[in-house]
Amino acid sequence: MFHVRIHGRGGQGAVSAAAMLSVAAFDEGHHAQAFPTFGSERTGAPVVAFCRIDDHPIRTHDPVSAPDALIIQDPTLLHQVRLFSGVTPETYVLVNTSHPLADLGLDELAGAGGEGRWAAVPATAMAREALGRPLPNTALLGAFAALTRVVGLGGVTGAIRQRFTGSVAEGNVRAATVAFEHVVQLTGRSQQHA
Repeated sequence: MFHVRIHGRGGQGAVSAAAMLSVAAFDEGHHAQAFPTFGSERTGAPVVAFCRIDDHPIRTHDPVSAPDALIIQDPTLLHQVRLFSGVTPETYVLVNTSHPLADLGLDELAGAGGEGRWAAVPATAMAREALGRPLPNTALLGAFAALTRVVGLGGVTGAIRQRFTGSVAEGNVRAATVAFEHVVQLTGRSQQHA
């Protein structure tokens, strides 16, 4: 089973990201579940969402304490919330930032991780350019697909198109595609399973 934990703030689409990731996995033939946990339900408050993906039915419904992938939608959470609880050297970590991980004080943690398992992705800037709005969730899903290969870019874009319509869908697809290509270039991985 592959466990994903997404940290963000209310209004950034963390809950939607988990839901779209589960749809992408389901559409690719996997079993999947997604659910959130909230502190105070208001814009800007910390939000955590979870997704599990497996080839067998998923019977557990507790929060993800040891993620296989950690997605951080808002870098202001880095020093306010215990984001890295349960992270191991095998965990994939995506941070929404235009700064190098070293500038955020994460170079030691990233260096302890396996090669090609950490990526800084300017998802907010990518979303602003593709959508005209600073919503990083779909860009980070594209980056997730490139970094982990648990789902493909086609699954992600299909889930986006199921959630949104028209120009909003296509803008989100562009953001996901740009982020996918960014991580492919960053990690030097081929675009297989796209």
